[in-house]
Amino acid sequence: MTSNDDVFGLTERPMDAKLKRAQSLVGTSDGRPSDDWYPTPVMATEALLRVEKFSGSVLEPACGDGAISKIFEAHGFIVKSTDLINRGYGEAPYDFVSKDYPFNADNIITNPPFSLAQEFIECSLERTTQKVVMLGKLQLLESAKRKTLFETTPLEKVWIFSKRITMARNGEYEKYSSSMICFAWFVWNHKYRGEPKIGWI
Repeated sequence: MTSNDDVFGLTERPMDAKLKRAQSLVGTSDGRPSDDWYPTPVMATEALLRVEKFSGSVLEPACGDGAISKIFEAHGFIVKSTDLINRGYGEAPYDFVSKDYPFNADNIITNPPFSLAQEFIECSLERTTQKVVMLGKLQLLESAKRKTLFETTPLEKVWIFSKRITMARNGEYEKYSSSMICFAWFVWNHKYRGEPKIGWI
């Protein structure tokens, strides 16, 4: 028997839920976390380490619950982990985009708040000597403002996930099984000169 809610389209269907979740990731829904906390899946960081080589110190300035830091530490790297919000890992509160942020490193690898991606890129390039790696939506490549950023910084590689990764809002991994958003690792290399390259992982 069909309920009144079904007749008037008020019952949330699976696609409705996916759409709401996608909207929260791109910043168009009321359900978006105020601090943009979407922990990085283990497989995403492991995939990065299969295609990129790193040496020296690593800084994770938006460490959250340590999702990226723990993987790098397990691979033998010394990692400095900070965040604006204390989520039980690393040191907080440290505002990475503030001029008073006190730490530098050879490499910065992070999954920045989506709303502050450009600021994180610019600050990271100022505070590193080797590589800057950001997990971001593929649409980060869009916009006139970011076009200038990409043309004037040493973006070396964009590693696109051939299988979409699932970003768990507020760390609630068990709630989500698929994603409608395309993500990629964006890699800057201070020693690189040339046009950016695209790869798939």
